Amino acid sequence: MWPTRFEAAGQVRGFPSYRGQRNFPGWYWAATGGDLVGYESWVELGHLMRLDADPDVVAVASQPFRLSWRYSDRTRRTRHTPDYFVRRRDGTAVVLDVRPDDRIEPDDAKKFAATAAACARVGWGFERVGMLDPVLAANLRWLSGYRHPRVRREPVADALQAVFVEPQGLLAGAREVGDPIATLPVLFHLLWRRVLAADLGGELLAGATRVHLVPAVAKEVGGDAIASAAAVAG
Repeated sequence: MWPTRFEAAGQVRGFPSYRGQRNFPGWYWAATGGDLVGYESWVELGHLMRLDADPDVVAVASQPFRLSWRYSDRTRRTRHTPDYFVRRRDGTAVVLDVRPDDRIEPDDAKKFAATAAACARVGWGFERVGMLDPVLAANLRWLSGYRHPRVRREPVADALQAVFVEPQGLLAGAREVGDPIATLPVLFHLLWRRVLAADLGGELLAGATRVHLVPAVAKEVGGDAIASAAAVAG
């Protein structure tokens, strides 16, 4: 099972659509893989955005497989289709079920436990996740509008990295590089890509939000490149 590319598998079932439907299914374009990934609710969409913005995630597949088993005290088989299969940069995998805490019935809990046991047998992780923090979800929703690679423009991206070596306000840093109308989209893209960082779970993004260069990126860029970008900004 380990080498099987479940992240490239198609959905094993479709999403129903009918009049009066209370959930909101749809398709999300993931910048991580450059393809569409399905979701069945706003809760799932929030986690899709979270995964898409995670630099350690390289691929996500929706409804990737179906498990089927029989409990000893039942004649009918129990079936469960996990919500997502996530492939990480280091090659490991995590299977995700998305269900708010207050919507887990006893049978659901048994299915999640059985899925976790099955995943452990093949060396995958398993997570059951609920509602995203509303502030984080709102910030991710905003930044996702700037997730496409075409938003990144050079040398603006380099100049922004240079400016935010020292933490400062979001809008002040954007203005230091140039016209905010031109620089803010690139800044939001860099926040999405985790090249720049801010406290996305603490408060809604605003002009005064403190932004800084991610330390790992600063090491990759190096002092000479930062100095060169700073010259462009100046």
